[in-house]
Amino acid sequence: MELTPYYDKDITCLHCKEIFPTTKVRTKFIKVVETASDFQPIYKEVNGIYYNVHVCEHCGFSFTDDFSKYFAPGTQDLIQQEITNKWVHRSYNGERTVFQAMEAYKLALVCGTLKKEKNVAMAGLALRLGWLYRSLNNEGQEERFLTLARDYYAESYSTGDYSGTQMSEIRMLYMIAELSRRIGDIDEATRSFSRIIEKQSTATEPKIIDMAKEQWQLIREEKEKVHY
Repeated sequence: MELTPYYDKDITCLHCKEIFPTTKVRTKFIKVVETASDFQPIYKEVNGIYYNVHVCEHCGFSFTDDFSKYFAPGTQDLIQQEITNKWVHRSYNGERTVFQAMEAYKLALVCGTLKKEKNVAMAGLALRLGWLYRSLNNEGQEERFLTLARDYYAESYSTGDYSGTQMSEIRMLYMIAELSRRIGDIDEATRSFSRIIEKQSTATEPKIIDMAKEQWQLIREEKEKVHY
């Protein structure tokens, strides 16, 4: 029997506590051929990003592994009212199309907003939605979600809610800078890239320092072109 890239994993819904199957991709089938300057992985065959969001078929609550188990007081009632009570039973299990993946991310954005999830987790959702729209060459929607991601990262950076996650201070600044550059907010991009370069003597992530220098140089070249 031929091994497929996909397998099912039972997961417990954070909201209703029911168990439902979610589709995952076997690591041996995940082949990244290159990575964009905002860390978007370009996959050879199976797009792993399609399967990050778990959509509970019982109550509609949608979340990723980055969501916390904690619900602020009153948020579960709100989710019940806004999501579960309106949910039409359906499953996002099995192989997903780009459009199903986008639906799952949008559901997770709504759920994360109602749950008051950390800004850093919300930024990750918006960023991946931007990447999915990029894969369809939809520049308007890509920019919309990259702007949302940048704003969430900026908020996360100022409140420090990324501490204890995989995101370091340098990586946070880089995401703010690079997403600002991509959406045309050159002043913010320049400010944040400069802050990264100022920290290079104490930073432990030389690759990100190098990427920041490259992108900062790009901005300078663009500015010079404008002045000619």
